[in-house]
Amino acid sequence: MSMHTELRLAYQENLYRAKALYQQRQWRESFRYLERAHILGQHYAIAHTRVHIWMFKVAWHRGDVLEMIGQGIRIIGGFIGSLIGKVPVGNSGGADVSAFAVMPIPDDLREILIKDEKSWQAIKKVPNKGKA
Repeated sequence: MSMHTELRLAYQENLYRAKALYQQRQWRESFRYLERAHILGQHYAIAHTRVHIWMFKVAWHRGDVLEMIGQGIRIIGGFIGSLIGKVPVGNSGGADVSAFAVMPIPDDLREILIKDEKSWQAIKKVPNKGKA
């Protein structure tokens, strides 16, 4: 199953912004867009893994050892989790939160995710608890 067009475009846009900010050495802002891309892409193994690789790169430049370790684990775990359909819905992907924590999905991202069949099948099981 491939990503719905609107989801793919939103994922790519957030990843593009993260990469642009990364090039400008704006690590915190870059990571924020990576978190959004993570929420959008976590149900697709390649997209999910790509975000964790970029999160690792940001952590490397920040010298954040704990984040690097967390991302190293998530690169493998996230790929497998996406393949078998076991990802924590809404999780922002950073090592500052449990890799297993279900989190509220920001309303703007939820509106995009519900249009994608694979994402919708996962998120409809978890009530949204408000704005993230």
